[in-house]
Amino acid sequence: MSKAIVVTGADRGVGLALTAEWLRGGHQVFAGQYSESSGLQELQQEFGDRLTIFPLDVSNEASVKQAYDVVASLTDKLDVLINNAAILGDIRNTILDELQYEEMLNVFNVNALGSLRMSQAFTPLLLQSDSKLIANISSEAGSIADCWRDAWYAYCMSKAAVNMQSKLIHNGLKPHGGRVLVIHPGWVKTHMQGKLDEAAELTPAQSAAGITNVILTALTTDVMECEYVDYEGRKLNW
Repeated sequence: MSKAIVVTGADRGVGLALTAEWLRGGHQVFAGQYSESSGLQELQQEFGDRLTIFPLDVSNEASVKQAYDVVASLTDKLDVLINNAAILGDIRNTILDELQYEEMLNVFNVNALGSLRMSQAFTPLLLQSDSKLIANISSEAGSIADCWRDAWYAYCMSKAAVNMQSKLIHNGLKPHGGRVLVIHPGWVKTHMQGKLDEAAELTPAQSAAGITNVILTALTTDVMECEYVDYEGRKLNW
């Protein structure tokens, strides 16, 4: 059965690949675009009105509200919200170096508060669906138990915040039949560091296929826990 899906950060990388994956699965996709994307335009030409592209800056409340208005004008329910939009920030400086606090605040605003803004704004539409699923694309970098880095302050701390936020939202939605998944996309060849990470293990398409399978599996099970897993469904340590 066709689902209505919102994907944030859909203009490139994993977000673009997720948009393509769900469209090819026969679903209706609403894609939040932060910057111009030839990839999204190509998908628009291929899939027509099954893809709706709208401008979205998850760090901005007005932009999120406008995004909700666009989606709500086209559908009366939302089955899955995929909070994918994120930025990296400085990954080099340790506690012995100069830390960029303003940059950290920006990373938190996008990664942690951005997904929270989206989840709160779109909850009314989610509650109209039988699925009621939020998938927060987090990272193994958000695991406190398995932390090995001595840098990446903004990214790791913001993703740990996403993990806690996910559990809080899950606790609020579970009595209404809702669920939140926290998914690590794997080490993906993306441009998050300003250039293509050629050393990474996965292409965006491979990561997106795995993430989509995890979500589809969750939609067909009776498990209602907030799970922290990777793109293959393997459990991670909080």
